[in-house]
Amino acid sequence: MIEGPYLWLTVAGVLGTGLAAGVFCAFSTFVMRALAALPSAQGVAAMNAINRAAPRPAFMAVFLGTAVVAVAVAVVTFVVWPGEGKAELLLGSALYGFGSFGVTVVANVPRNDALLRLEPGTPEADAYWPVYVREWTRWNHIRTAASAAATVLYALALT
Repeated sequence: MIEGPYLWLTVAGVLGTGLAAGVFCAFSTFVMRALAALPSAQGVAAMNAINRAAPRPAFMAVFLGTAVVAVAVAVVTFVVWPGEGKAELLLGSALYGFGSFGVTVVANVPRNDALLRLEPGTPEADAYWPVYVREWTRWNHIRTAASAAATVLYALALT
């Protein structure tokens, strides 16, 4: 059984990955569908507003804070914790680190940046919008699944 400060580190991992999974799930299940249903100029403008608003302290504390926790869990697992729960902790950390944080950096953010460079209502924005929605949402499904799986694995490590 995980005890002491390592228990709280793992609980922070459960909470952070769960919150991230919830945010990503909301986007995958209804936010992107609602934005895609708008005329492209409105969808582009709305998504650009979301992308400008997202990197605020509340979301970044969850998203980046959980990445830091995942790294800390992985390091502590290698250095301190015995075999019990080790596989779950390491796999949960890898899933969040690569499947959520990594995918965000290499797939979602570049698409967000490309969309931010487009003026809503222009032919370029109109052409890119359906591609953006399809590709961004596909990558977001991966972030959702990775974060949810990390939550489950961290929780299993506590049992």
